[in-house]
Amino acid sequence: MCFSPQADLVGGTVIAAIGIDAVRHVGKRRDHLLLAALPLLLGFHQIVEAFVWWGQQGHVPPGLAEVALWVYLLIAFVVLPIYVPLAVLALEPTGRHRRLMIPFVVLGAAVGITLLAAMVRGPIGVKARPYHLAYSLHTGDTLLLISLYVVAVCGALLLSGYRDVAIFGAVNLFAIIVIAALTVDGFASVWCGWAAITSGAIALHMRFSKPHAGAPFAFG
Repeated sequence: MCFSPQADLVGGTVIAAIGIDAVRHVGKRRDHLLLAALPLLLGFHQIVEAFVWWGQQGHVPPGLAEVALWVYLLIAFVVLPIYVPLAVLALEPTGRHRRLMIPFVVLGAAVGITLLAAMVRGPIGVKARPYHLAYSLHTGDTLLLISLYVVAVCGALLLSGYRDVAIFGAVNLFAIIVIAALTVDGFASVWCGWAAITSGAIALHMRFSKPHAGAPFAFG
């Protein structure tokens, strides 16, 4: 994932198919719909990045490449920090856990709006590297925004009352630390690809979890 447009296209298609399977297993658990649809969103996200790659290689018209860049960054920087905490909030079975999610929802919305404003102000850009795309966005205090982004997205997952959702959050938090240490300019591309791959765990959650009985950190 993220190594080439072909990898993004194939990986995104597979992940989107996994998302379809996850949504099929929602059944009466309508509170799980947002979470189940996350692999669909991330799969689409990777397919969009294939067009960003092709734009850098001159294989698609510049206008299409520009649209793909905007769609990719909107999902990565605006949609995900808002969507993920909302998805976790929607599925939490107890009032205590729902109250725990509210600060992450507010924080995610603040981060998403701030990054959207930075995108509108511009400039935004992308450069092809040997094994990833390097996205650029002028945000002022980039480190602070990234930290708040991570808190909003991974924090909500980690504090979920569902053990497997919390494990999904822990795995992604560990991946963020490793990816940030390995690459700075490729962080957005590589981590979004990793999150897409690991979102297959959500399909397993939808297939095998049982109705929540209200006990914290119960499986399902």
